[in-house]
Amino acid sequence: MNIQIIKHIVDSYTIDQLKAAEEALLNEQKPEIEIEGIDEGEQLTHTLAAIFCKEEMMQNNLNINQAVRLYSQRVRNSIT
Repeated sequence: MNIQIIKHIVDSYTIDQLKAAEEALLNEQKPEIEIEGIDEGEQLTHTLAAIFCKEEMMQNNLNINQAVRLYSQRVRNSIT
């Protein structure tokens, strides 16, 4: 997971584009948008993170840094 890539994706694409990319990756297809990552798993992780961040930004009026921080906390909590 690369925070800079997630921020770039959040800034570059709409929620609909991200959800279409998620669907493509889940179906082992190449997404129509550029998602950086070393493999499909990391690309999917970045896409899901960006979707989470965009939804949090819209629903809770957060800026990108707050949304990414919230996502990072969510990941840390799931690991521990």
